[in-house]
Amino acid sequence: MKSGIILKGVGGFYDVLDTSAGVIYTCRVRGIHRKEGGKTPLPGDGVTFKVIDEKSLTGFIDEIGERKNAFVRPPVANIDQLAVVVAVRSPEPDLSLVDKLLITCEAKNITPLILVNKVDLDEEGTAEAISRAYGKAGYRVIPLSKVLNTGYDELHQQLKGCKTAFAGQSGVGKSTILNIILNNWVMEIGEVSERIQRGRHTTRHVQLFELAVGGFVMDTPGFSSYAVSDIEHTELAYLYPEFRQVIGECRFTSCSHINEPGCRVRELVEKGEADPGRYGRYIQYYRELKEAYDNRYRR
Repeated sequence: MKSGIILKGVGGFYDVLDTSAGVIYTCRVRGIHRKEGGKTPLPGDGVTFKVIDEKSLTGFIDEIGERKNAFVRPPVANIDQLAVVVAVRSPEPDLSLVDKLLITCEAKNITPLILVNKVDLDEEGTAEAISRAYGKAGYRVIPLSKVLNTGYDELHQQLKGCKTAFAGQSGVGKSTILNIILNNWVMEIGEVSERIQRGRHTTRHVQLFELAVGGFVMDTPGFSSYAVSDIEHTELAYLYPEFRQVIGECRFTSCSHINEPGCRVRELVEKGEADPGRYGRYIQYYRELKEAYDNRYRR
């Protein structure tokens, strides 16, 4: 029995990397596993598998390891780090999507990394404004530009040893960033031309690529739009790092951090220690989640 990690799954066949030998096997799921209602394998899963034919590099997955986290859309497991990509323009920054992805990171124990792309087009100080807003929350922000060759050395260092997925609205430059990674930092496994060609087209399946410095990057379609829906409104403030430091210090223990007097979160915003834009979007998400909660219990 060997140990490995699923790189890709298409049509019931899974590319499994033997992590000790660096060899990729094509595997199916053991029949008894399916009959017993076992969980569906996902890219990013750690597995044990048995080789059927060493010559054809085929086998079957015997067991799926415990998951750190998992997503339905995109279907992927065990993300360590999420690189949230936003452009300074073309398209205009969707900070609502950024915040929703950061909330998801906090809820699912994923380290977030914010990439501000296309800084060569920045004429209004947008990159600095984004860096300042999210820096107050303690997030690492890396300005990037392919044109200026800015930020890629720092990004390379941040990818080491992590399974990193990329997310962001359409057009922000995720494909450009991934192509640079695929060309420069990915292990030479399989056909390079096929791998690079894949990066130039719309991605249909989640795929992991092993980095020469250790870790993986994930080509993850499905993170271009995202909704915060699987948390309760009462949990939301705890998923904002800049708010967590003062939660419990408000005058009212059940403070929503919106209208109540003596609210320490509002005090942070008023003092400029938390970004007012993020706070405004917090209010919006809180009200949406509260309305969804009320509708569930009215039935």
